[in-house]
Amino acid sequence: MTGQLAFVESPVQLLNVLEWAHTQAPDRAPGAAPAPGAPVSGAPAPEAPATGGTDSGEPAGTSAGTPGAAPRSTDATPPGAAHAAPAPLTVVVLSPTDPMSRGQLRRMAQLARDEGLTVRWQEARGGRGSLVRTLRQLAGPLRSAERVIIGDPFSRYVQLLLTLFSPRHLTVVDDGTATMEFAAQLGRGERLVRWHRKGNLGPRELVLAPVTSLARRRLAPARGRTVEIFTSLPVEAPAGIQVTENSYAWTRTRFGPPLLTGGADLVGTSLVETGVVDAGHYARVVGELARAHGATRYFAHRRESAEKLHAIAVETGLQVVRPDLPLELIARRGPIGRTVVSFPSTVVHTLPLALAGTGVKVAVIEIAPEWLRATASPRAQGFLSGVAGTAAHEVDRLTARAAGAASPVDRLEFG
Repeated sequence: MTGQLAFVESPVQLLNVLEWAHTQAPDRAPGAAPAPGAPVSGAPAPEAPATGGTDSGEPAGTSAGTPGAAPRSTDATPPGAAHAAPAPLTVVVLSPTDPMSRGQLRRMAQLARDEGLTVRWQEARGGRGSLVRTLRQLAGPLRSAERVIIGDPFSRYVQLLLTLFSPRHLTVVDDGTATMEFAAQLGRGERLVRWHRKGNLGPRELVLAPVTSLARRRLAPARGRTVEIFTSLPVEAPAGIQVTENSYAWTRTRFGPPLLTGGADLVGTSLVETGVVDAGHYARVVGELARAHGATRYFAHRRESAEKLHAIAVETGLQVVRPDLPLELIARRGPIGRTVVSFPSTVVHTLPLALAGTGVKVAVIEIAPEWLRATASPRAQGFLSGVAGTAAHEVDRLTARAAGAASPVDRLEFG
């Protein structure tokens, strides 16, 4: 078997595949420095999807811009490091359906091509017959791949692919804080369930249970198979699994440092959309944070609804920004506030790495129990507390204390 194959379904997954590739051979492609002054395109060149379809899913709304030319330094090869070029890496984008994700993935795909990677856009959810067509088209590359890289072990699509092949080497890169739950569940030998979902098996889960069970076994190390978790998050390595730190070295060497603005920026979350946090509590806390920290911008999560964002803009006066790249890249390019305030999410772990040495302060606000919806998973509070509590030591903790039903925030203070 030859070559390496990555499956990504989100912009952050593709960013972290780029970071992983950079650690394999920082001084040569993929991840090699472009010529000084060479542009990095933020709008991808037209490329026909693997299924022959077209992509009309470009994002709408305010954009944070696209990357401009930015020469990067070339890392020196460590003493004793091998000089052989890495095996070719092909990234397969299993395209989602929502326009924001598709737009960000198009831009990330072009950045990956600029770094020397081969990118294949696969309309994996393009209607009737797309699943069978995708599996047929990927059968050959799957059989010949020496290493497979995935970004979401909870993805039903990825789990199905894992039942059809067993790579010799498997790498899991971050797709948000779910990596923490994945490592914990794998270490305990539990079935794979996203943290914000209730544990009861519905009809769909029952039908897919055999697929999930086999995929979990394929995600575990075994004779003839190695497993690596490439992460920026604090995870405890399950037995036999190698955990490699993602320090966002590619992001730091490729972009920035950013211009800093006064005041603060807020980072949005999709906790309302996933049914975890009450919409009314969330809106009031955003307003309180904006007033307390002099925030002027609200960086929206790609899954936040247009209605919710419109209400935030009207009620708080914040400028709502829909980033066209992952926030780590947007922040590194700048401009960015001197303080970035976020709800519990991956960025409280990744932004301190991406913005190291810039002087930007990151703060996380803890989720109070009364903000949670009655239908939220019983694991939600503990998981969110863990995300906030394990953030880097330089991240400030903001505590919110309830003050009755009229307002969920009594005061905000640095912890």
